Amino acid sequence: MSEPRSSASILVTRGTGEDLEVLLIERSPRLRFFGGYWAFPGGATETIDDRPGDQDLWNTARRCAVRELVEETGLRCRGLAGDSARLRDLSERLHEDAGAVAEWSAILDASWTRLREEIQPVCRITTPEFAPIRFATEFVHLTLEADEPFRFNAHEIVQGRFVKPSEAVRNWVDGRQLIAPPVLFLLEILATHGLGNFRAVAAERAARFEQGDFHPARFSPGIFIAPLASPTLPPARATNCLIVGTDRLYVIDPAAIAEEGQTKITRHLERLVASGARIDAILLTHHHRDHFGSAGLLARRFGVPVRAHAATFERLAHTDIEPGPTLEDGDVLELGTAPDGTPGWQLETLYTPGHAPGHLCFMENRYRAAVVGDMLSTVSTIVIDPPEGHMATYLKSLERLQSLNIGMLYPAHGPAFRDGAQLVRHYLTHRRQREQMILKSLAAAPQSLAAILPQAYGDVAEEARPVALRSLLAGLEKLAEDGAARRAGEGWCLA
Repeated sequence: MSEPRSSASILVTRGTGEDLEVLLIERSPRLRFFGGYWAFPGGATETIDDRPGDQDLWNTARRCAVRELVEETGLRCRGLAGDSARLRDLSERLHEDAGAVAEWSAILDASWTRLREEIQPVCRITTPEFAPIRFATEFVHLTLEADEPFRFNAHEIVQGRFVKPSEAVRNWVDGRQLIAPPVLFLLEILATHGLGNFRAVAAERAARFEQGDFHPARFSPGIFIAPLASPTLPPARATNCLIVGTDRLYVIDPAAIAEEGQTKITRHLERLVASGARIDAILLTHHHRDHFGSAGLLARRFGVPVRAHAATFERLAHTDIEPGPTLEDGDVLELGTAPDGTPGWQLETLYTPGHAPGHLCFMENRYRAAVVGDMLSTVSTIVIDPPEGHMATYLKSLERLQSLNIGMLYPAHGPAFRDGAQLVRHYLTHRRQREQMILKSLAAAPQSLAAILPQAYGDVAEEARPVALRSLLAGLEKLAEDGAARRAGEGWCLA
């Protein structure tokens, strides 16, 4: 698990009451953290944001927020001394000019009394543990009184605009605008409670995340990510339990084996049921241990069936799971009305074997979001482990996913990916490149797997090599099926 880096994000508003608007910026898709999403201005704290002798994180956040606001948008706080053009010029030279750093710090110090009053703390949110990039973000608020021209940093920002909080939330619900989950969380509070109670409500709710509640990890409407600690392969540490639906819910891959995780997911679902939702079934993508841990417990607690492919149930015969109706390719599960009010919202079952014989994916028909289990991951590659794993079958399943034009993609391990079709293409390209590397590693004389591995998987870390050996075997078996390689005793060679 990576340690979160300190950062700050500034919520800039103008107007009051029904006329209240908030500044949202569209982050460049090239950025690693929430690239392509709409968010508030902000970024990681840097040495320049520290004040000697001041240990108050909120003061560091204020200084970082001021710097990022000027760097990204050209906007300035009322209390910040100096004209906008000069401040922008300084901000652009902070990383390369010691003189600019000194002048910037002097301006902030001279303006500090007013800045402390003008920029108010909102809440602290730390990126959940399942994410490969993590930040401990201090959210602050600034009221902008006068209209000022924007000047966006083209390296980081595509566009930006002021919008009413309720309008931004509606755009997200309608599928017109990707909004970073913590920003959506704050916009919903602002739209519901207004500016008067905003900070108190946001701070109280955010404190629950620090105390162990699930983060509001919603990347597309109607799907909630509840990461649960599981006995999975590194670098992943958790398996995503996906809760699909709003009124009618399907709980996919409740992975928790430890009591703490089982209690956490049970309480979360109990709150959803208490609010009027109904759980229709527990769904499993496949039979691996890091996917079904709480399925039997939750089925008994809520009186619902566990549903999976027949091949998955065959491999779960030794567990506490009582098989419910099996799922086959093309089976449709009714979700009711979509979050935007569209009727006929459904979840389609996709049979995608290869990683496991009974592997299923699920795709909803309104936003084209797909829950893909272990077909893809956003923190690592997928292991194909013979004899249950079969490389040629896995590739055919990937090709099928490629044909579906997936939108948001939800893997079992790692955060959601905003362009699922692109990720599937990337996986297929990677597998084809790896196959060529394996083929080039073969010779006329037989070689052992251990001898072939450094040539075919030379880019794999030492600790991952035992797992890579299994995928190497799967790749060699596919090449043998294609007539390009053959097994020779305990070794492998060109056909």
